[in-house]
Amino acid sequence: MSEDFYDALGVSPDASAEEIKQAYRKKATQYHPDVSDDPDAEEKFKRIQKAKQVLTDEDKRRAYDRMGHDRFEQAEKHGFDAGASGGGMGGDPFGGMGGMGGGLGDIFEQVFGGAAGGRGRRRPQKGRDLRTALEIDLEQAYAGAKKQFTVDRPEVCEDCDGEGHPPEAEAETCPECQGRGQVTQVQQTPLGRIQQTTTCRRCAGEGTLYSETCDTCRGDGRVREEATLSVDVPEGISHGQTLRMEGEGAPSPNGGPHGDLLIDISVREHETFEREGDDLHYHLPISFPQATFGDTVSVPTLEDDGESDLEIPAGTQSGETFRLRGKGMPRLRRRGHGDLFVQVQVVTPESLNTEQREALEAFAEAGGEEIEVSEGFFEKIKRTF
Repeated sequence: MSEDFYDALGVSPDASAEEIKQAYRKKATQYHPDVSDDPDAEEKFKRIQKAKQVLTDEDKRRAYDRMGHDRFEQAEKHGFDAGASGGGMGGDPFGGMGGMGGGLGDIFEQVFGGAAGGRGRRRPQKGRDLRTALEIDLEQAYAGAKKQFTVDRPEVCEDCDGEGHPPEAEAETCPECQGRGQVTQVQQTPLGRIQQTTTCRRCAGEGTLYSETCDTCRGDGRVREEATLSVDVPEGISHGQTLRMEGEGAPSPNGGPHGDLLIDISVREHETFEREGDDLHYHLPISFPQATFGDTVSVPTLEDDGESDLEIPAGTQSGETFRLRGKGMPRLRRRGHGDLFVQVQVVTPESLNTEQREALEAFAEAGGEEIEVSEGFFEKIKRTF
């Protein structure tokens, strides 16, 4: 008997996929032909590659464990994909080969649960992922928050413990599949016998029928329940991003882990700031004298103190934009913040007293322009800006 794949990688038969990958990386470093002095390095390297290929493929590993090393190798040697599914391919291309312990047709039946017998056992599957939505405001996206929410999701029925039937229900072997949980159909075609194995519809793959079903879940084993959960919203999260809560999804149909809950985040529009990536934008109204002579003004921010000083230089024009570095949104899972861009808008007063009107007329005349300051003039200025 040749060395099996578990021995080739130096792992136990119950090793996880990650342990198999780690063992492969270690062996590959040891036997790679470009670095190893072992005279059989190339052959050993091919061997561990093959072992890793089979043992990290769930279907092939299941077939390998069921058939054993030599029969698995024999099947692949004759061109039979031992890890393939039973849907439409397969058949019994080796059924007439005698002297091989029943022929490779037996191997095919072992892989797909045919005449070799035994209930078709499925590996535990992860439950279905669920999705929900959560709305937050910009301040919560800035500082992060712990948000509580409710979600309607399937749960294991407590009355029957997910079995779908009362504990006292009488059980009988499914007559459709004889307790195997699978049914096999064989068709004769010009290419030979085609064999297909599917889950038994009558017992849904359980192999057993029960005299009663649970009144609470009506035999499904699951009920809809409203769950209240809390999620940590990280600083800097953006509109449209998704959070994942592991294990908070639907339960597994056959004893595996729960699925995950995906939370789609939406950030409400803010009355003061506009967000663009990690940057914020703010429109700041200033007066004509502030724009002309310059000034120091306070600008709102999302920081704890709530404001920051901005120097307005003399001669600032309406529409100019200034940058306050590091005053924007936190960068998600990175250091630092974006920037705050402040666009100033010079506001024209809607009314002037006599002194203000005379001062503005004098300003215009000093500039060499004769301007009749009228209400129509100010309305025109307002429309311009």
